[in-house]
Amino acid sequence: MKDVRQTDIILNKTLNATWKVLPGRFLVLGLWVVFLACNQRKDLIDQPLYEGPLSSMDSAITQMSDSGLVVMKLETALQNNFENGDREWPSGFRIHWYNKRGQVTSFFTANYVYFTKAENLYRAEGNVIVKSYANQDELNTEELFWNQTEEKFFTDKFVTIKSDDEVHTGEGMQSNQDFTEYRILKPNGTFTLEDDPARPAQRDIPLRPANQN
Repeated sequence: MKDVRQTDIILNKTLNATWKVLPGRFLVLGLWVVFLACNQRKDLIDQPLYEGPLSSMDSAITQMSDSGLVVMKLETALQNNFENGDREWPSGFRIHWYNKRGQVTSFFTANYVYFTKAENLYRAEGNVIVKSYANQDELNTEELFWNQTEEKFFTDKFVTIKSDDEVHTGEGMQSNQDFTEYRILKPNGTFTLEDDPARPAQRDIPLRPANQN
């Protein structure tokens, strides 16, 4: 009987010692898990957000039609599409507008273009050209905004406009989309092409039929 009691006492002491040790070990393990989770969360938070394009298209051609007839064609070497609806053309694009007979009415190109969906606005930069084939007038500038919904171009940068044998210069410009009506906001002056002996040969922009890819 005495041996049984001694055995019970030893067992109780062992259990008590075990319970004293285990909670401490579980506490340390729990803290370690929490520490690892916090570190992983911090690593995720510290990661830079990806702001690049969701998709890209090489050698893209976009056409708009009206009653089955092509009225606009956009050609580009690269187009980037973003999650917020913005679009980018890092190498620029070329746009031709067409009449009902499939003839080019106007032309728009630039070295770089970015479309902001929130403002529904295109910003074109670098060697921007807009040309009307109705009157052969041609705009050259380094930055131009295009509102496709309102069918308007505008800029506050320096512009040159070639019209017949004259060149008009100034700061800022507003025009309709086919560039048949325009206004220089701050005209600098007008000179004829004959007044500039160092001018390069006039560069014409080739016509592109609507059915040509």
